[in-house]
Amino acid sequence: MTKPIQEIHDVMDPARARALQVTLDDKATIEAGDPLPPFYHQLYFWDPRLPQDLGRDGHPKVGGVIPDMGLPRRMWAGGRMEFHRPLRAGEAAKRLTFMEKSERKVGRSGPLGFVTLRHEIWQGETLCLTDWQDLVYREDPSSNAPKPTPPEAATDEEVCETVSFDSTLLFRYSALTFNGHRIHYDVDYAKEIEGYAGLVVHGPLLAQHMILLADRELGGLKRFAFRATAPLMHFEHTEVCWHPEGRVWVRGPDGRQCLTATAE
Repeated sequence: MTKPIQEIHDVMDPARARALQVTLDDKATIEAGDPLPPFYHQLYFWDPRLPQDLGRDGHPKVGGVIPDMGLPRRMWAGGRMEFHRPLRAGEAAKRLTFMEKSERKVGRSGPLGFVTLRHEIWQGETLCLTDWQDLVYREDPSSNAPKPTPPEAATDEEVCETVSFDSTLLFRYSALTFNGHRIHYDVDYAKEIEGYAGLVVHGPLLAQHMILLADRELGGLKRFAFRATAPLMHFEHTEVCWHPEGRVWVRGPDGRQCLTATAE
């Protein structure tokens, strides 16, 4: 049997879940014993490191759980989840992490590193959730490199929700998920080092909106898979869209597709 590369234990504190509810402009209703909304496990299983163990971007240095492939920029490319049983607020849980893929390739934009982690989240003897996380590592952007052209988002949705972001919301989400990545709160770093137009909205934060919409439309989720295709800045509004075929996507203000997903 494959051994996990990391094991973290936590208690699914309902206060932290309520804090995310209000951050998402919802009422704080979650109490101990309640099922957590899907994807709320992102609030738990922190892995805090000493300051000297952090990289320049605020994330833990590579070379531990994540191998060092010599590429400084980290991006959450997407993921997929299988929901086996709802996680319960107030109960102890553990997360086992397995390395499924780690490879370095050369693409059109230069060298790329691909990492896939599989997380299993257990409460008691029950596997509640399997979560695959896809990460991409790449070189710093070149000032004269052409900007990639993002795909156009679909326009055949039957449900559309407009969502806005600001630096306060991004800071609160970073704090709740213990995400130190500076692209979400340090605008000078985001612009000058990583080449973005502003603060970057967290991919998982966008995915959270997608998952909650899909969960409402389907009356519960068995599986959800998403892929990031273009960044969204903190000063941009976006539209979270649903089609009854189980398609979900995030459309930027200029019509670009930022994330796409399937749900069932």
